[in-house]
Amino acid sequence: MYTREQLHLAAVTEARYREAAPALFAARAAHYLPLTGGHYERITVRDQKTRWGSCSSKGTLSFNYRLLFAPPRVLDYVVVHELCHLTYMNHSWDFWNKVASVMPDYLTCKRWLRDHGSELNGLCHLQKRGQL
Repeated sequence: MYTREQLHLAAVTEARYREAAPALFAARAAHYLPLTGGHYERITVRDQKTRWGSCSSKGTLSFNYRLLFAPPRVLDYVVVHELCHLTYMNHSWDFWNKVASVMPDYLTCKRWLRDHGSELNGLCHLQKRGQL
């Protein structure tokens, strides 16, 4: 069990990460957009329970702020994945080939999210850093 103080520290950490998320996702999308092509209208940041990101047909990219607790390469994989949906609104071979052309190691990142996604929260983050 965690103390009230530890839970508060985790909540404060999550709030800081959530606040930083829009600027970070915008910067990573700007970095990868020349490699993926397409055009997006806006970026939103949420706390989805079952998704790391999404791309709407109107060009809205949505990202889960919890990705900020992941290794940078994993966050970048999700950004690239969603940017590639601007060109391919499916998971066809063409889509995955586009993802691979930008990020050849995408399968490693995809597996990491599957295996460690439940750890992307303030408590686990602070534990890994030895702060709890």
